[in-house]
Amino acid sequence: MSTQSCTLHNFPLPDREYYAAAPPQWNVPTVSRPRRPAPSRARRKPRQSPLLALLLLGLALFAGGFLLGQAEAAGSRAAQAAAGAGAAAGGPVRILEVPEAVRSGKEDVPASGREGGTSVCEDDWNLILVNGDHPLPEDFRIPELTQLRNGHAIDRRAYPALQRMMDACRAEGLAPLICSSYRTREKQEELFEAKVQACLPQAASRKEAEEQAAQWVSRPGTSEHQAGLAVDIVDTSYQLLDEGQEDTAVQQWLMAHCAEYGFILRYPTEKSALTGVGYEPWHYRYVGEEAAGEIMRQGLCLEEYLGY
Repeated sequence: MSTQSCTLHNFPLPDREYYAAAPPQWNVPTVSRPRRPAPSRARRKPRQSPLLALLLLGLALFAGGFLLGQAEAAGSRAAQAAAGAGAAAGGPVRILEVPEAVRSGKEDVPASGREGGTSVCEDDWNLILVNGDHPLPEDFRIPELTQLRNGHAIDRRAYPALQRMMDACRAEGLAPLICSSYRTREKQEELFEAKVQACLPQAASRKEAEEQAAQWVSRPGTSEHQAGLAVDIVDTSYQLLDEGQEDTAVQQWLMAHCAEYGFILRYPTEKSALTGVGYEPWHYRYVGEEAAGEIMRQGLCLEEYLGY
């Protein structure tokens, strides 16, 4: 854990997650615009005759009037032809606007054929399901990330809720600490391989080691951290990712209040068979306040809420 603090012109940053950017550099010298050279008096253009100028102006006006008349005549003929076609069809010609849902092919569809599945629109970015059976598309991109302190980041759209939750937790005299957030695919590959190597001595094969590792570290492409919607939060006084984390004051507060800010405890201990991930009392996922309220109130996991 780094002991360095973020500073800006030797003034410490406030105790917030957002990493403030440096202000503009006001001491940069102003670059003056070069002046145009004064025209030389030695080369003056000869004065044109007024009669020639009037003649040219007259020719230009005549040509413009002629072209304008031709365009209006062509437009009139086209309008008459369209009106005739409309009359022949039995009414005026109408242009029907195609609904956006039809043009884009995006319509509200149930997340699953199972009865009672939650209806989810493709634009519901906060409800994207990421797990072993539903990896992120290869072309998945996060529109924009908000940089946090200590090198962390989160989807810009989820950042305001995260900041409010962290502020509220600290207002209770607690000390939450974000220890993991957005990860690149390369970083996820590195973490997964390290866990596989740790499991190999007790496994009969690499395949078995990978299956064991996937219980604790998601395979590349199947981690919510890659979606930029998940954060691992620990109590500053207990910075261990184990089941003892659930007994800390920070986790007790987060489990009771995270839904108020649109977050859920993503991997409850009794849902491992559905999520495919072991109990993680530190992993919080943003889904929005409405979904979070239902999930936490009913004791569901995200897979159950979406009907998968």
